[in-house]
Amino acid sequence: MTQPVVTRFAPSPTGFLHIGGARTALFNWLYAHGRGGKMLLRIEDTDRERSTEAAIGAILDGLKWLGIDWDGETIYQFARVARHREIAEQLLAAGNAYYCYASQQELEEMRAAAKAEGRAMRYDGRWRDRPSSEAPADVKPVIRLKAPQTGETVIDDQVQGRVVWQNENFDDLVLLRSDGTPTYMLAVVVDDHDMGVTHIIRGDDHLINAARQKHIYDALGWEVPVMSHIPLIHGPDGSKLSKRHGALGVDAYRAMGYLPEALRNYLVRLGWSHGDQEIFSTQEMIEAFDLPAIGRSAARFDFAKLENLNGHYIRHADDKALLASFEDVLKFLPGGEAIQAKLNDQTRAQLLQAMPGLKERAKTLIELIDSAKFIFADRPLELEPKAAAVLTPETRQLIVKLRTALETVDPWNATTTEAAMREFAEQNGLKLGAVAQPLRVALTGRTTSPGIFDVLGVLGRETCLNRLQDQA
Repeated sequence: MTQPVVTRFAPSPTGFLHIGGARTALFNWLYAHGRGGKMLLRIEDTDRERSTEAAIGAILDGLKWLGIDWDGETIYQFARVARHREIAEQLLAAGNAYYCYASQQELEEMRAAAKAEGRAMRYDGRWRDRPSSEAPADVKPVIRLKAPQTGETVIDDQVQGRVVWQNENFDDLVLLRSDGTPTYMLAVVVDDHDMGVTHIIRGDDHLINAARQKHIYDALGWEVPVMSHIPLIHGPDGSKLSKRHGALGVDAYRAMGYLPEALRNYLVRLGWSHGDQEIFSTQEMIEAFDLPAIGRSAARFDFAKLENLNGHYIRHADDKALLASFEDVLKFLPGGEAIQAKLNDQTRAQLLQAMPGLKERAKTLIELIDSAKFIFADRPLELEPKAAAVLTPETRQLIVKLRTALETVDPWNATTTEAAMREFAEQNGLKLGAVAQPLRVALTGRTTSPGIFDVLGVLGRETCLNRLQDQA
């Protein structure tokens, strides 16, 4: 019987859930779900000085917002320190690890010698075969792994292919520090084994760690999980991703008005492809995703592409779901609380009525909110400079006549107001545009808006007539 697939996402809570971490989580989630397996979540909080509750909260919130769930309870690495220590002692007892009494000064001397020779620092193994009876009394030892010194370490990586290291280039890594705390290398191996992880999918900055961790697996006689090291995300110019490129937290994308399903779709296509397909439903992603289809070169982040994709998802979104997203993003928006305060049954109904027109032009929820401001505007309307320029004395006289023509419209809706305005334009020898633009300015305070007859229908008779009166 085939062992069920178990993946894991294991972030360090030293900051927000960044975009690369979100993609790693998504790849783990898709791979597990596509094979009827599980994805587990482990918070690697052993760095007590840098790990924060706020960062843990941001990671959990970011995953939930993206729609990435996990199986079982969240595992906290720090809570498992006793287990890590137990395994270090086990390796020691089996002769696969040893106490190292090298002092800080000795290590500094090794580092200085390596620097002078232009090579990387490598511990020289001076305590590998020495008896503890020679130990200095004033040095608390670390526990080091007896790494293989000859031959090769090989990882058959699902993304990188066959990766080979010469063992002579590895030194004996520290498993347990002198204060009894485990190192990252040991903790990761023990946790992955105890959690039953079958597939490790992570960034290729961990590739060298894979060799080190394989040494620990081998020393313990444990099976090494299948490894997949995915290329990092670079900026559009091919350089390391920075904040100006998009190296932001998932929460920042949420605040910028991106939909979770759009960001998910964008992330899945960063480094992975399935023919020419660009748009994927969640189910399509789950069914199509596979590790060998991930490219070996770094993916390039492209804000314009993300915006276009987000626009697609906004246009195809259910209006009620979009209204919920509209409300969600208000708490991140400067001045959003003013709109929040005006949300009630009437304005929500108006938003839903306006949504088909609003979502046609918006690429983000921020743009959608901006286009919808005419619903929430106070009287008298604040006019944008371009709009104010439209309101000449002649235009104001026209607005008086337009208001008179609209006063008799009954019932009031987009269709009936359009008919009235077309009739007015025809009777006065005007083009419809000459009527529509003054109306738009008087009703929205702007020169651009959703379709003007939709605006009339959404605002309703009383509001429209009052706003026209204000500008007449």
